[in-house]
Order: sequence, then C-alpha cells, then structure tokens
Amino acid sequence: MADRAHLSIGEVLALLREEFPDVTISKIRFLESQGLLDPERTPSGYRKFYEADVERLRWILRQQRENFLPLKVIRGRLSEAGPAQADQPRAATATEERPARQGGTTAAGRRVPGDVPGNAPGRVAGSVPGNVPGNAPGNVPGNVAARSKAAPPARPSLFSGGDQSPLSAGPSGVNLTMEELANACGLPAERIKELERYGLLASRTVGGTAYYDEDALVVAHVAAAFARHGVEARHLRMYKNSAERESGLLEQVVMPLIKQRNPQARQQALQALEELSGLGQELRQALLRQALRASL
Repeated sequence: MADRAHLSIGEVLALLREEFPDVTISKIRFLESQGLLDPERTPSGYRKFYEADVERLRWILRQQRENFLPLKVIRGRLSEAGPAQADQPRAATATEERPARQGGTTAAGRRVPGDVPGNAPGRVAGSVPGNVPGNAPGNVPGNVAARSKAAPPARPSLFSGGDQSPLSAGPSGVNLTMEELANACGLPAERIKELERYGLLASRTVGGTAYYDEDALVVAHVAAAFARHGVEARHLRMYKNSAERESGLLEQVVMPLIKQRNPQARQQALQALEELSGLGQELRQALLRQALRASL
C-alpha cells in the first residue's frame, strides 16, 4: 500500500482473502457497524481504508479465528489498552516482531495514533464512555455487597447501535435484587413482578433471594420508558413473541455448525448469530420506518 493513498473495501477484501478465506464485504461492513472499524468516507460515501485500518481489521479477524474471542471482548481490549498492549497483535508479514507503532501520518497525510491501529488510544469508534463493561462503578460481576444502594448501577444503552453487538445487553455480570432493580429503572416492585409474569424478564434464586441479570435491567429500563407513553407490560408481550420466532429461525440457520461439536464450528456459529441478529435489527428498523411512513 506504500504507493497508494488508500484502498477500497473490495481491494481490502482481496488483500485479506489469502489469510482469511471466509471474510466477506458483508463481514467487514458488519464489523464497522459494531464500532470496531471507522474508515474514512469519500464525499459520495465510499469507504477509504488506509494501512492502519487494514492492520486493525487483520488483528480483529485473528482474534476471532485464533482466540475465539467474541466481539464484546475484542471491543473491550481495543478500548481499554489497544491491541498492541492488550494482546501484542502481529502485523501480517515479516514485521511480526516489531514493537507497537508510534503515532505519525500516512502518505496521504492522515493521522495514525500509536496504541490502537487506525484510532485514538483507548477509544473505539462510536463508543460511548460508561457503556464499556467494567467502566461503571458498582458493576463488578457478582459484587452485590460492595455496591452502594444509594447509587444504582449505571443504565445500559437501550439501543446497541454501532457501539456493541446486538446480542450484548451492555454491562455483564449484573446481579440485582428486586429492590435494586426497581431503584435502577424507576419502576415499583409491582411492575417488575408484572413484567416477570408476562415472561419479559426472569430472575434466578440464590439462597432464597431472587436476582436479576443485565438483560432484566435493560428490559426494565425499556418497560419504564414505554410506561411513560402509557404502554403496559401486556402490550410488550408481542416483542417477546417476535423474539422467540426470530430466535427459532436463527437457531435453524446455525444448527449445522452446532452439531459439528468442535470449538471452531461453535465460534463460527456465534459469529453467524451476531451477524444475523445485526441484519435482523436493520431489517426491523427499515420495515418499521416503512410502516410508519404514512403516519409521519
């Protein structure tokens, strides 16, 4: 790439195909939609990949293939320490043993920071501070006793958008009692029980006490927002039914991989589920816009 300012997405695909035969343009676009890549755009909207972008993409693909890391973990390593410090990623050629890059500029004059390939140290494109797992005080996995009751857990993002995987609820390892969940989302305990009665959230009992996880926290926050518009728990049941139907379809798609019963096939199934769930999210949004267009 020394004699060119940038590459198109098709040229990047051709460059990576030898090392990653399964990579596709859709896969690259999906990684970008999850905030893991942030290529420049031309005025007409075409992506411009520089050397730092390709290096960053190569590192992400290696983490998925060799270490079986989900996107959530990869995003955390990129945002917290940068791949050069977190896992010593290799460049793709004989320069594998070189130290982490220092900041500088490309031939086209584009700034290339030092720690994270193609991005500023400690930041993932599109990320929102506070939504990184472990970045919110009191959200230490399983640490219920150490959490201050006066300061409920930070509210996770209600809409994943480009900041995280559609299969990620946000903070991981959340354990909340009924009282803590009610305080966190602003719903009375009776409403929490109603959501549970309609199957919209579930608890697990430990030592006689019911605890709610990060998905329950997201559902409770969303239900509270719906309630402000007069939408009750019984109305939200349709989302539950829709999710179960979609889950059944996606399970059928990845079942051949799951039946192979080996780590590589399982990782491919997880990647497929992430991509398919992202595509489903985009399709639902587009169809909803179409359905509401007449009203708007």
